[in-house]
Amino acid sequence: MTFAQSPTELQPPTNPLEVEICGIRFKNPVLPASGTFGYGLEFLPFFDISHLGGFCTKGLSPKPLKGNPPPRIAETAGGMLNAIGLQNVGVRNFIEEKLPKLRAYDTKIIANVFGYSLDDYLEVITALNDAEGVAAYELNVSCPNVKQGGTQFGNDPKLAAEVTEAAKKKATRPVIVKLSPNAGDLLGVARAVESAGADAVSLINTIVGMSIDIYSHRPRLAFATGGLSGPAIKPIAVRMVYEVSQVLSIPRIGIGGIATAQDAIEFFLAGATAVQIGTANYADPCAAAKLVDGLEAYCRTQKVARITDVVGAVKLK
Repeated sequence: MTFAQSPTELQPPTNPLEVEICGIRFKNPVLPASGTFGYGLEFLPFFDISHLGGFCTKGLSPKPLKGNPPPRIAETAGGMLNAIGLQNVGVRNFIEEKLPKLRAYDTKIIANVFGYSLDDYLEVITALNDAEGVAAYELNVSCPNVKQGGTQFGNDPKLAAEVTEAAKKKATRPVIVKLSPNAGDLLGVARAVESAGADAVSLINTIVGMSIDIYSHRPRLAFATGGLSGPAIKPIAVRMVYEVSQVLSIPRIGIGGIATAQDAIEFFLAGATAVQIGTANYADPCAAAKLVDGLEAYCRTQKVARITDVVGAVKLK
């Protein structure tokens, strides 16, 4: 026996940009990346952050951190080097001072979590578990611009699995693991965190780079090296999202040099369900909002019923 479809099933979706990642419904797949959007509140003078599907907070640690000494940012051809050093207000100040204000906006809040030890990650997650308004956690296991912090986890499949498994046991919300392009075995790390229970992955984090002033003979960053981001890394990021998408069943969130709807569509075709926009926020504080509008226009002009229809739809032949 067959049953007739209900009228709602026959109608096109009212919101073609809606996506679901690890059980969370996002009104659109645009999420400003951690470290490039502050705590969200800083962008309110420019646009209503409710326009976004969500955003990732600055990395949160158990206690406030001042970060690295300046200079901490340097422009490069087609990108930017940064060695901020994970400066942040600390998880408890975030919960008390930032989160209550953020709850007034209709956008998903993803708390980025990092640590210098496994205990640090678990302390931050424990504090956030009791905080209202956080949708998910993003584990930064791959930050290249601090001594030790994160890199020891993100570059080793066994250690990445260890922090993921421990976080999942402690967390009351979905756990997204942010992967490092600097890992010698990216696919091995990706498989390891999926096996350890990760609900999704985001990739890529910045690529370690260096810039030297030819007159002073000194590095342009006080830390000497930093994380390269921006358009220069986009082809690498698209390739890595594609490769990871071939081996994982959990959702992928694409990051790396995204500034326009065309950039984002490349990541969707490669296998990403959502994207994070980072360096472009520095050049244009309204970049994320414009990206949402650009994706709406793409769906309308290309007659795409759902943005999810293009996820993984790259044609190799």
